[in-house]
Amino acid sequence: MKARSSQPIRWGLVALATIWMLIIVPLSAAAAPYAALVMDARSGEVLHSRNADTRLHPASLTKMMTLYVAFEAVENGEIGLDTPVRISKHAASEPPSKLGLRAGQTIRLRYLLRAAAIKSANDAATAIGEAIEGSEAKFARRMNRTAKAMGMTRTTFKNAHGLTESGHLSTARDMTLLGRHVFYDYPEYYNLFSRISANAGVKKVYHTNRRLLRNYRGADGIKTGYTRAAGFNLTASAERGGERIIATVFGGRSTASRNAKVAELLDLGFRRAPSRVAVHKPRRPAYMGKVRDGTPGGFGKRVRLVTAAAVKKSLRPQARPVPETVPVAIAARDDIEKAIKAAQAADLAAVQEESQDVATAALPKVNPEARPEDLVLASVQEPAEDPVQEVVTRISTSGGRNWGINVGRYPSQYKARKVLLKTALNEMSTLDGSLRKVVKRRSGFDANFMGLSRETADLACRRLQAKQITCFMIEPGGGA
Repeated sequence: MKARSSQPIRWGLVALATIWMLIIVPLSAAAAPYAALVMDARSGEVLHSRNADTRLHPASLTKMMTLYVAFEAVENGEIGLDTPVRISKHAASEPPSKLGLRAGQTIRLRYLLRAAAIKSANDAATAIGEAIEGSEAKFARRMNRTAKAMGMTRTTFKNAHGLTESGHLSTARDMTLLGRHVFYDYPEYYNLFSRISANAGVKKVYHTNRRLLRNYRGADGIKTGYTRAAGFNLTASAERGGERIIATVFGGRSTASRNAKVAELLDLGFRRAPSRVAVHKPRRPAYMGKVRDGTPGGFGKRVRLVTAAAVKKSLRPQARPVPETVPVAIAARDDIEKAIKAAQAADLAAVQEESQDVATAALPKVNPEARPEDLVLASVQEPAEDPVQEVVTRISTSGGRNWGINVGRYPSQYKARKVLLKTALNEMSTLDGSLRKVVKRRSGFDANFMGLSRETADLACRRLQAKQITCFMIEPGGGA
């Protein structure tokens, strides 16, 4: 009798356990659903997608937008890379991953950018937002304006770091679009996402996805993300033989499985992408600027008014006006050197002409008397012809002219040369006579000016940094 009475109880327990599993397992699985998208970065063509438009938690993929807005703010003179940023209590209290900033301390913006891009530091991301817009809430609204202008139609940002917050959602498609914009719109900063380690001011930081960067051939970025609600997310980019693929995964189960899936998707992309295709860069979104009187910048004349109010000092001086008599037309990169030489020659000719005019005006007008007719001229013997010795002088890199400056590391040799020519045009007074040199490194191409004295290199760097152009000095034997 006892055995019979216990049997219904056991069946009841089994039924209850079954119902519990049917309820709990789907809920836990739904906490981080899977989504993916693979895109040919050159054309924007989608090569694979799954749940690509499902709104999910992006986690630290959010920081791609935080950094994009920061690059935009630097470019438009709102803030400088070496601007000291004061850390608020709110930023310092953000949970890990973090740089370990203390409330009240100051740190340069460039170190915050490195910490957010490489270590995915939440305190650094919040500090960036507060430095640019005054508060994280205002910065999040600017992130949303920029996302909308970029075509990220299913994304809503609530914070600068990506920690789980109600309504803070995006999609695999939108994050892939964002990664493509980061690569094409700000190539000069893209190398941040491929650095295995970097100095972040207060300490050295290491990349959150260095395993994939080291093990997948051609991988050079972009951003990882993880929260319990999001799972293991990653937007990655790789380049092989002129082909560039971007892949995004949401909802990975672990770092290892996520990396394996992304590698599989990148392989799929390289198989499906055509070998040759025209590069169609994405249209750069309108500059949003800061909000003033409830109206965002970036629309018509409003841009200039908002930007002027935001800048306390001129970070990008306007070019010196060129006289109408010296037309200088720069139509392509091949014309830049010709334009420099033409401008220098025209300036020299103008100075010489002015000096001649002044000298002529200062001399009194003299009418010499006629030579007497009975004047006897002595004969002058022509000297034997002697070969004229031509003295050739050149700038030597000896005698102290063995310093240099670096103006950035770029993803291609073409980009590095282009920056060198543009910089030489903007800073002719200090860089005239220097040697432009592109040096290939593991993570890109260094753009260097060599053959300078220490004083000239220091002056050039200070002048370039005042114009918000990256620059640091290269010591003699510094590996240039």
